[in-house]
Amino acid sequence: MKFRQLLIMFLLFRLFDLAIIFLSRFFIPYLGFFPYKEIALEYNLPRILTALANFDGAHYLLIAEQGYYQYQQAFFPLYPLLIRLLSPVFPNNRLITALVISNLSFLFGLWLFRKYLLEIGNSKLDIWPLIFLMAFPTSFFFGAVYTEGLFFLLVAGTFYYLKKERSYVTAIFSFLASLTRIVGVFLVIPILITQISNLKSQNHNSKVKSFIEYLITPLAPVLGLTFYSLYLWKSTGDPLFFLHSQWAFGANRSSSIVLLPQVVYRYLHIFFTANWNFQYFIALFEFAIFAFVLSILILDLVKNLELKSVSDLSWERVGINLFSLSNLLLPTLTGTLSSIPRYALFSLSFFLFLSQLKNNLTKVVIVCIFTILHLILLGFFAQGYFIS
Repeated sequence: MKFRQLLIMFLLFRLFDLAIIFLSRFFIPYLGFFPYKEIALEYNLPRILTALANFDGAHYLLIAEQGYYQYQQAFFPLYPLLIRLLSPVFPNNRLITALVISNLSFLFGLWLFRKYLLEIGNSKLDIWPLIFLMAFPTSFFFGAVYTEGLFFLLVAGTFYYLKKERSYVTAIFSFLASLTRIVGVFLVIPILITQISNLKSQNHNSKVKSFIEYLITPLAPVLGLTFYSLYLWKSTGDPLFFLHSQWAFGANRSSSIVLLPQVVYRYLHIFFTANWNFQYFIALFEFAIFAFVLSILILDLVKNLELKSVSDLSWERVGINLFSLSNLLLPTLTGTLSSIPRYALFSLSFFLFLSQLKNNLTKVVIVCIFTILHLILLGFFAQGYFIS
């Protein structure tokens, strides 16, 4: 697939989402029960664009304009900082700036991810992971005023340049990733696994020569999180305030660690006792996505560990898988599966596993199910209902 074909695929994806947003108001009553919803309206843009700044998007616009306010430190700094820095390019319209950053980041993230798929040597992986990713029920967040688009670019860049053994470029991408979202710090896992695998094939002189590179690269994602923690320590007195402020954003999040069995119990309790309203079905969707993605990730990990000849490729896949698992499991420690359908977008091993299914009909059925859910969820999100 050439970049031009990828661009066409991306544009069709965006047009599909914009059409859903436009049509949603004719079928779904507006709710809009979230703070700062008036901020996006101040930019006097069409509704199909302002709807993309619902919920967290309003916070990012506010942070970009005024800096952090009480408890907003739960939102990592790179995305709103880029909005602030680049807004003069777009007549100080921060909403347009944010949408351009998100969409261009996602486009070039797809390009790097495709290049990575080609690097790992399986032509079958070239297109199907991209199709599954774009069709996924919550993939519309890639084009919204959320960190998804930017974070995808940084994660894809990390994996691609790690494969190309460009240590310093990998360090830059992973450093910025952990300034965008907390799970960026877990990029240290595939970096270390790849480095250990590479060291086995190097001679002594090469090992000595590359020692500094091998030291800097895994430290980079840790340093990104450390820098933000130091800023929080100086500004709030709490280096972990990004965790301790989670409760302020609802969804029954806890600032103390809650183990997964207790989270599962809470959801089962909801299913048997709660009323069948919109929130009930969102909870059911969160649980179903979590169970499905987790099951696939476990199968993928077992599959790669059971390979008889442990090649470099299998270790790379193990590294991606462990990052994917960390990405999925970390949010559950807050005591809820809220937003898991959105976080699952970065469990990339899930999409790689689906792309390797041998039955094309099965793939098509999965894509169709994803697309239908995508259509429904985006319609509700555009009308002010919390989805993820």
